[in-house]
Amino acid sequence: MPSIAVYPGSFDPITNGHIDLLERALKMFDKVIIAVAVNVGKEPVFSAQERFEMIKESLADHPLRDRVTVDLLNGLLVNYVQSIPASTIVRGLRAVSDFEYEFQMALMNRKLNPEIETAFIMTGMRWIYISSRIIKEVVRSGGDVSGLVPDGVAQKLLERLSEP
Repeated sequence: MPSIAVYPGSFDPITNGHIDLLERALKMFDKVIIAVAVNVGKEPVFSAQERFEMIKESLADHPLRDRVTVDLLNGLLVNYVQSIPASTIVRGLRAVSDFEYEFQMALMNRKLNPEIETAFIMTGMRWIYISSRIIKEVVRSGGDVSGLVPDGVAQKLLERLSEP
């Protein structure tokens, strides 16, 4: 039976750091499902459907694309993971500050479903300083995010966030 992991997130937008983490998760799992979450606590720049499409476009030519599925996640993550069925949630960590929040979420997920594990993967050093939030701030301020996000994502960010 193939090992399947779910990589959830808002991906608003997907960055090269997310893709790096995906590639490293695929070294541990046969298949990874990117679950684009609708997070009520955040006000995304892009709709869930737009984020879904940007991820699909960003991975269209990726050599490992046949082992990746992109899906929309509405509702409780552990219910979604169990429905796949998968056994692992993949989360990325950039710094100690990420760990505290992610640890709390992992413990809550374990409480809700003790059969589902959380695997933490450290972000590659090349991407440790970027986040979707920082990427959006740079674009809003007129900065260049080339090389930090897939090319198509950079274009969509410019169209959405640049001053008219």
